[in-house]
Amino acid sequence: MTDIFGISPENQPVSRITLSGHGLMARILTWGATLQDLRLDGYGNPLVVGFADFQDYLDHSQYHGATAGRVINRIGGASVVIDGVDYKLSGNQAGGHMLHGGQNGYGERDWRIIDRSDSHVTLALTDPDGSMGFPGTVEARCRYSVVDGPSLRIDLTATTDRPTILNLGHHSYFNLDGSADIRAHKLSIAADHYLPTDAHCLPTGAIAPVTGSRFDFRDLREIAGEFDHNFCLAGRRRALAPVAELTSPVSGITMRLMTTEPGLQFYTGHGLAGDGSCLGDLGNGAHAALCLEPQLWPDAPNHPEFPSIALTPDDSYHQTTQFAFSATGHKQERH
Repeated sequence: MTDIFGISPENQPVSRITLSGHGLMARILTWGATLQDLRLDGYGNPLVVGFADFQDYLDHSQYHGATAGRVINRIGGASVVIDGVDYKLSGNQAGGHMLHGGQNGYGERDWRIIDRSDSHVTLALTDPDGSMGFPGTVEARCRYSVVDGPSLRIDLTATTDRPTILNLGHHSYFNLDGSADIRAHKLSIAADHYLPTDAHCLPTGAIAPVTGSRFDFRDLREIAGEFDHNFCLAGRRRALAPVAELTSPVSGITMRLMTTEPGLQFYTGHGLAGDGSCLGDLGNGAHAALCLEPQLWPDAPNHPEFPSIALTPDDSYHQTTQFAFSATGHKQERH
């Protein structure tokens, strides 16, 4: 089913597509290729924080459910050198850095519907040469599919006509039990190392072991603290692999994350301000939800030892990420 969710700042209709199957329902917005709503059959609350009204996405969204790009996460100094040319990018973060693709990144544009069925939708975006300072025209695709598991699968693909950089990522805020604070959720991340950060949440360049630190999530444990860090899953993109597990002892819902990406940004949502009208009983205040964002490592152009985010016309980009859900707790009526 497709309906009109709102009107964009360009005075164009923003569509909402409902997908269902295998005990899972997802609602996707063309605005930002955004996951607005995700429900597991028999459980009342959404599994992600989404806004009930389109205006809240314009006024209050912190990339809620969006597809972030052309480069997710941060680029220090909002500049990059490509083939010897220094490109000044859109600096939209304090300190003059770039965050999630700049002032008008992929999560803040209306994508096109290419094809759809009851269980999938493919969205497309043409990002022109010079947009947010990046060289090259990029053709990006985002395909959401509800598959067996039940799982939500996200395939992100892209090509370019000039050498550029690209690092796409999905940015949902997850809450598996409707509680006001997700720090009682339990989490495991299959990473032996993480990236320490400075005061602007930029990587310092160190690749630090998690052993003996609060960043050791190799065994399932309560989150407890605050995090906004990249966990190093691998040295390069690889075949789809299990990398994280999130579970709520309250609802009995477990989410297992698989991805092709070598990095996972874990953010505990401590910057959420409580704004906007959310679906279901979920809130939007500090620690109301968390992000697990598969991606290449952040600020890679400034750290040659990190996995490269370069993209050339001779190559193509393809990320696959899958969120699988199971439940052992009491079922609730959906509302």
